[in-house]
Amino acid sequence: MSTYVPLFLLFIVAAVLAGALFTISTVLGPKNPTPEKMIPYECGSETTGGRFVKPSVKFYLTAILFVVFDIEAVLIYPWTVEFKNLGWIGLATMGSFILMLVVALLYVWKKGALEWEK
Repeated sequence: MSTYVPLFLLFIVAAVLAGALFTISTVLGPKNPTPEKMIPYECGSETTGGRFVKPSVKFYLTAILFVVFDIEAVLIYPWTVEFKNLGWIGLATMGSFILMLVVALLYVWKKGALEWEK
């Protein structure tokens, strides 16, 4: 337990410091909200449209595909680290895993999910 005391002290000091700095900036900071300062700012361009514009379904599909293939990369990394210790069984397992991913990629490609403009 005594080995964790410095870690707990670090978190306590960080929380107290963050709270103190936030409080000081709130109390001492300038308070003159003008209409120009209250408008939303997005990369230097004026905002257009309403508050919420529903994004296209293509964005969701792209995000899901990114997550699927990103998780694949996360799962391949430990296999590459232990490649020598796993032997032929590990190679066959990862080969079937990569084959399934290639089949999934070909399916997505054939369905046109990778076509951004139609």
